[in-house]
Amino acid sequence: RFHCDRIVCTYIPSRTSSSPTPTTEDISATTTTMMSGAIRRTAQRLASVDWSSPVFKGDHELSAMVASFRAWTAQADAMAEKFSAPPAPIDFAAAKKSVRDVALVEALQKMYQSAKPPAETYEWSAEDQAKKAQLVEDAKAGMAFTQEMIEDTEKEIVYMRLNRTTREMSVNDMKEIYPDIAEEVEKEIENREWFKDTLNK
Repeated sequence: RFHCDRIVCTYIPSRTSSSPTPTTEDISATTTTMMSGAIRRTAQRLASVDWSSPVFKGDHELSAMVASFRAWTAQADAMAEKFSAPPAPIDFAAAKKSVRDVALVEALQKMYQSAKPPAETYEWSAEDQAKKAQLVEDAKAGMAFTQEMIEDTEKEIVYMRLNRTTREMSVNDMKEIYPDIAEEVEKEIENREWFKDTLNK
């Protein structure tokens, strides 16, 4: 049987003496099923993400990263489909008919059937966990900042629409609506920069 937690996945032999020792095919099939199940669960979580959200279109770099990540998830979906079932057993009988050296095929068959490879154990290092956690926190901070920018921009658009420049608007009204431009104009007048913003200088 296999014991898995969030970090380690290890094969543990059965304690009962009557249980047969797992073969290479058994371990391979169980491992394949576990991996494909994990990939499918991850793909299902990603399917609920709204990739068209403005949060993912904050800038060109972010959009490129999202496109690259979506390409990776598509590849993961393809792999999950490809490895959704255990591999087919090797047809040694057909190999014996097509290979001249039958003894070689028999030796390979004997080695394959008697092989009991040790369980593969992968441990997620604490250092890599810390790096990934920091990436998640950075992404959350970036998302919050982008959302704040979106809200500020929407307010600015509403404000500009409500205070759209018309022929009836006075100079004082424009100064109140656009204080930065008013300050710049006053400085140009003080410095006698009459033709600063004209096309023909």
